[in-house]
Amino acid sequence: MKKTMILMLLFLVTIGYSQEWKTDFEVAKNEASTQNKTILLVFSGSDWCGPCIKLDRNIWQSAEFKEFAQNNLIIERADFPKKKQNQLAPELKKRNQELAEKYNKDGLFPLVVILDKTGKILGKTGFKNVSPQEYITLIKSFIK
Repeated sequence: MKKTMILMLLFLVTIGYSQEWKTDFEVAKNEASTQNKTILLVFSGSDWCGPCIKLDRNIWQSAEFKEFAQNNLIIERADFPKKKQNQLAPELKKRNQELAEKYNKDGLFPLVVILDKTGKILGKTGFKNVSPQEYITLIKSFIK
């Protein structure tokens, strides 16, 4: 009984703080426009880029960021995994490549691009070894 209660609690906490990372930029722009939110676009190498993995673990997975994102952002991830078992569907690879050609011409990883609801760049940053609250403050500095 105790195990069941603990599992249910963990499940509810996970649902309460889950994130919905978009993988289709047109959907992200439509939602940003409808909800009047800013877009946070992340270029990541999820299975090979150390700073990308740290950014995910330290910032994106934090309760503070999840709450901030839920209320203020539409979050889009353009992932570029290298390991064979993590390869993306061809259509998703193509969409990510098109995003990179427009917003990440230098091929930087991780690259975090803050965009208005139309796709106009408000600011860019990358991995910072700071607290989630400090990273949120940085994101807010791009949103005027």
